Amino acid sequence: MRVAIVGGGIAGALLAWRAVRAPGGAAVELFTDGTGGRADASRVSGGLVRGFEPTVAATGPAAESLAEIRGSDLLREWSGYRETGALYVLPAGADAREPAEVVDAYLPGSAEVVGRDGVMGAFPFRTLPADSVAVVERHAGHISPHRLRTAALRAAAGAGVIVHEAPVGEVTRDPAVRTADGRALRYDRVVVAAGAWTPKLLARSRLPVAGLRTKHIQYSLCEAPLEGLGPFVDENSGLYGRPHEDGGFLLGLPSDRWGVDPDTTAPDEALARRVAESARRVFGVPVAVGRTVASCDCYHDPAGLELRSLGPGLHTFTGGSGGAAKTVVAASRKAAAALLA
Repeated sequence: MRVAIVGGGIAGALLAWRAVRAPGGAAVELFTDGTGGRADASRVSGGLVRGFEPTVAATGPAAESLAEIRGSDLLREWSGYRETGALYVLPAGADAREPAEVVDAYLPGSAEVVGRDGVMGAFPFRTLPADSVAVVERHAGHISPHRLRTAALRAAAGAGVIVHEAPVGEVTRDPAVRTADGRALRYDRVVVAAGAWTPKLLARSRLPVAGLRTKHIQYSLCEAPLEGLGPFVDENSGLYGRPHEDGGFLLGLPSDRWGVDPDTTAPDEALARRVAESARRVFGVPVAVGRTVASCDCYHDPAGLELRSLGPGLHTFTGGSGGAAKTVVAASRKAAAALLA
């Protein structure tokens, strides 16, 4: 089977590596140019990985992916995985028990549900709403998506994947890839795994965007005395973050900017100021914003990095909605199996 994958981010790289090594194999060609760059999500992602998510449906892929990383010497080395633990704080009234049980199925002993007092006694939160609940996850931490992508690209090429740097002009229903110089290259399967560039490429190809859209994402490297706090998400304030290697703390808030152009993404200074204000309120400590890193990612409703069909032989593999680092290892394995079935 001849397979073309358009996109050299973490999703495309891992899918190419999986597909060329699958039983029976495939002749895989990977097109990397024009679908990434200095600010693509794989390069700038904070790389938080955990098993727990607020719903059972989202928890399964994340926990499965993390378990695979932890169980593989190769993937731990490729990704630079560091186990630090993680905290996920939910709003009052949320039920964390079922998702926590899913985490424990993949990562036994990892997840513990704790109440508001337990969170405030162990972590530097100044205040939380009454009856808040949280999940403390032992086997969680962070990876370098860029490092994982680079290693997967190298391994894929070593296993026989042909890597093209020629820009892709469009994809067609043949299925085929048309390069910017006008060549039409036909395949048995074409997968667009171009991340935030996917909607733009599909529109240019006069193909349905299929519920995919871009959204601005960013985080700021802050100076903040947050002793004892590792990677965390606080749904009450929207804050998320993790410690940085230089002693600072990466902090972010969700953006409300949709439909952004991945080629012109720039930091939102107002959002960076809101991050600092929110962190001061939640933790009661001084917070100084340093460098802010901006990018965008491809979102889908419902969220999830998975292989989606656009027609016979034509697919997308994106839509992780800012969380692809948590699921890409397991998602790429499943996508390769489905693609070659």
